[in-house]
Amino acid sequence: MKVSFQTKSRHGYSVEFSPYYPQRLACATSQYYGLAGCGTLFVLDTTPNGLVPLRIYQWNDGLFEVTWSEDNDNVLVTAAGDGSVLLWDVSHPQGPLKALKEHTKEAYSVHWSQTRSEKFVISGSWDSLIKLWDISQPNSLTTFSGHRSMVYSVRWSPHIPGCFVSASGDQTLCVWDVRKPQFAQTVIPAHEAEVLSCDWCKYDQNMVFSGAVDGTIRVWDMRNPHTPVNQLQGHQLAVRRVKASPHAGNILASCSYDFTTRIWDMTAPTALEVIEHHTEFVYGLDFNLHIPGQIADCGWDELVHVFSPRILQP
Repeated sequence: MKVSFQTKSRHGYSVEFSPYYPQRLACATSQYYGLAGCGTLFVLDTTPNGLVPLRIYQWNDGLFEVTWSEDNDNVLVTAAGDGSVLLWDVSHPQGPLKALKEHTKEAYSVHWSQTRSEKFVISGSWDSLIKLWDISQPNSLTTFSGHRSMVYSVRWSPHIPGCFVSASGDQTLCVWDVRKPQFAQTVIPAHEAEVLSCDWCKYDQNMVFSGAVDGTIRVWDMRNPHTPVNQLQGHQLAVRRVKASPHAGNILASCSYDFTTRIWDMTAPTALEVIEHHTEFVYGLDFNLHIPGQIADCGWDELVHVFSPRILQP
């Protein structure tokens, strides 16, 4: 069964399920396709009556990504077009609680550390910088400056504490260690185009996925990063986001400017399933940690969908 929610004059950029509550998800959106105007953060619950907003928060610039806290079930962080990293609390009707602003251009990606002992957030920006934050502190802890172009995506390793990967318009993936911020541990010339998205396999600490403007997804083994393990082809336009399944090590999903969301087996050359329920660019995508086979996506057609692709149903 599919349930949907209309974000009404707000264009979806990012969607993420709560790591605590199976029915809850958040969607970061922007007015005027993110080119101008304000942003809205929707916190939604799946109910028998469909997707119902729990909170709707406004900000004076576009919101480009949302991530949930891993140590507080009410806390979220968003990346904003004015360079801010914003902290929100669902238990507070007004917000944000805090705006951390050091980036000089759009903050485009944020991710909360998935290692429970860490309370760190990383942010990637169009100023080509990545910053490490302890959200209880007013200033960033470290700045990573190895990319030569916009940083589109940052993702913590779910396996290795203090390790994260970033994707950039300079056509590279970089793997970083927060203890050695002076330089990237690994630099991969990943695509012959801007790299818009990256993610780690949840079952193999060495496997990383990348998606690029050239419409391809590549699978990388960090032990031998010179050549991709596989290339997944089928998207007709840029791959906006790739997400690895938390339930099966070989499964990943992607969404694209070609209006589709696709499910893949990382060992196969073509998609297992193509979902065509958006009429504009599909920007946001996530798996539900609590409900195997359930996915959410959002797009510039002002719609959020929560659904279970046929191929993932038991």
